[in-house]
Amino acid sequence: MSLSTEDNLRLNVMLANNINAVRIDEGRMIVYGIADGNEMQIQLNPNCHDDKYIKQVKELLSSHVLGSPGGYPVYLKRWTRMGQMKDESLADLLKLGEPEAIMAVVCAQGLTDELAKLAWWAAPEAEYARRMLESEQVVNGEMGKVLADFLIEFLPFEEDPYAIVRSVRLVLQGDLISEDVRKILWSRGIKKNVFRIGFLEACPDDLPEPAPMRKDAEQYQQNLADLKEQGNRYAVQLEKILSSAGQSFIHTCETILKKPANQEAVCALFNAVGNYFNPDFDVNAQRYDEMQSNAMAEQDILILVEKAKQKTASNDEELNTLLEVLPSLKKEVEAMLCLASVTDAIATPVFARTDAIGSVMRKKLAPVTEPLFAQFAVLRQPNH
Repeated sequence: MSLSTEDNLRLNVMLANNINAVRIDEGRMIVYGIADGNEMQIQLNPNCHDDKYIKQVKELLSSHVLGSPGGYPVYLKRWTRMGQMKDESLADLLKLGEPEAIMAVVCAQGLTDELAKLAWWAAPEAEYARRMLESEQVVNGEMGKVLADFLIEFLPFEEDPYAIVRSVRLVLQGDLISEDVRKILWSRGIKKNVFRIGFLEACPDDLPEPAPMRKDAEQYQQNLADLKEQGNRYAVQLEKILSSAGQSFIHTCETILKKPANQEAVCALFNAVGNYFNPDFDVNAQRYDEMQSNAMAEQDILILVEKAKQKTASNDEELNTLLEVLPSLKKEVEAMLCLASVTDAIATPVFARTDAIGSVMRKKLAPVTEPLFAQFAVLRQPNH
């Protein structure tokens, strides 16, 4: 059975108006279209079961836009979510009424502010907003603040801890939110510390409520500055760790690690720690879905501690130079190297055996968290 004559005619008229995007309300059986800012709608009159009728509507849209009734190839889901769609096809995908086609657009590297506006009209959902805020063009465009405002308003209703981390991280970009809103988000971390993990990812060197620099930091500043001029990466990291910024990061990590709410929060925190202490990591240079997989990373924290000690005795020229100039900071360097290797993989041996949360989870995690606290303590307190 085909579409009713009335619906077929009205849909073709709508398509002939060079629409920019289509939205289908399957619950109310309404098709919306937008062309140059003017919205139109068609109340469908199904002559069969609603699901079957919607499928026929999408086939008509696909035939007009793509030349084939097959619609968007949803089997390409993973590929398109990695942002691999060709830029020239993005505008057409918004005319299909397919959620996965919209996802392909918001994940695309060629996403523009104008396309983001149309995609948001087609599907104003939190995940789409997060994906679009991973685009520099969108962040710097008109839609950046619109999407950030939506995510902030939606945060109280967000249940997924990882989604909260991402939302906070993304809205903290540039000048998307005011300083007052930034303080509100930080304060929410008192009761729900997963909020502060978003800060650790977005602005690890510019956290609210900064801690003082380490008490003995000044005595190493000149030597570290000289090594920095020589391009010594480890000196750059060590100077940062001893500064107010680094001490603030460590203090925040310790606070969160004392009482993480769930496994997602733990994993996000461990990744944030490893990224911060890794001298080669640039948080601004990587898209969210392109982060290196931790599947093959070391799962034993004690092995990471031992490997860090071994590295200080290796033939790494930069590292050897740092230790020759500042031998008294060997323990700090070892702690820094250990933390640079931390990923969520170190939680795998525990989380593979339990789905516990709260205090039970924290007790089971103690063999992992206690060595981490020990590394933080070395970097936080002068030991000389």
